[in-house]
Amino acid sequence: MRRLLNTLYVSTQGAYLRKEGETVVIEVEKEIRLRLPLLNLGGIVCFGNILCSPFLLGACAEAGIALSFLTEHGRHLADVVGAPSGNVLLRRAQYRRADDPAASAALARAFIAGKIANARHVLRRAAREGATDAASIEAVADTLGHRLRALTAADNLDTLRGLEGESAAQYFSVFSHLITQQRDAFTFGDRNRRPPLDRVNALLSYLYTLLRFDAAGALTAHGLDPAVGFLHRDRPGRAGLALDLIEEFRAPLADRIALTLINRQQIQPQHFRTTETGAVLFTDDGRKEILTAWQKRKQEEIEHPFLGEKIPIGLLLHSQALLLARHLRGDLDAYPPFEWR
Repeated sequence: MRRLLNTLYVSTQGAYLRKEGETVVIEVEKEIRLRLPLLNLGGIVCFGNILCSPFLLGACAEAGIALSFLTEHGRHLADVVGAPSGNVLLRRAQYRRADDPAASAALARAFIAGKIANARHVLRRAAREGATDAASIEAVADTLGHRLRALTAADNLDTLRGLEGESAAQYFSVFSHLITQQRDAFTFGDRNRRPPLDRVNALLSYLYTLLRFDAAGALTAHGLDPAVGFLHRDRPGRAGLALDLIEEFRAPLADRIALTLINRQQIQPQHFRTTETGAVLFTDDGRKEILTAWQKRKQEEIEHPFLGEKIPIGLLLHSQALLLARHLRGDLDAYPPFEWR
């Protein structure tokens, strides 16, 4: 496996990033705050009013360092990437598979199976660890088991999406029971976004954005086109394949980090602010807490059930992108989704 490269997250408004030799320098009000070797970076994510020099943009594109620009509250705006990597024959195989409804359904089924299986894992772990109303949580976990079995008989994308939607609704129907601390401040009714209207949804949406960025980088690194998905169909400005890939990781990675931050009181009400339109956003301190927890979690190791080796959690998306590429090339009969254990 490739070594784990770091992602640099820049959220200080007015920061200026420039290239100096083989390093990236971050300045705030003409004062140097950080200097990092480009060699150690796998990506740079800029939130809000962040400026980058043309020389840095060119160096990142040449070095294969993905650079993304998002609004201050995490809405994706644009990416700067270099020339596509990998074999053009792999991308052509991806496009042909995406144009084949039956082949797309087979891959969509795998992504959804991984999502449902990992959501069950999160629920059952929470029930064992003292979540409120464990009986309701176990009941939903059993229902998700039925949805998993129903996937085997689903042979088209519409049916598969229906099962995925039903499973997500069931999962989030008991999500509030997984919050055991600060329950008055972190209430959760249902999933809402664009913009998020409560603190829990703001936290989930922010973590999903980080996950999508890492997925797009992993897919690009292994020669795949992040825009052309199988479950998520083509839409201008949407990274469909990146959204496909993160389905397996939403619950066990992003949701678990969100719950840990809330239940350990690492993230608190003062880390949020509400706009006049009702959108709930993070303060600078709130973003720093989330990004610190995100990077720390990615350094932890886990055994990959298919590869049979321990790898950092931050490389799981790379491992799945590699397995997907091998499947599309014909080296694997099927794509094996990652199942958390």
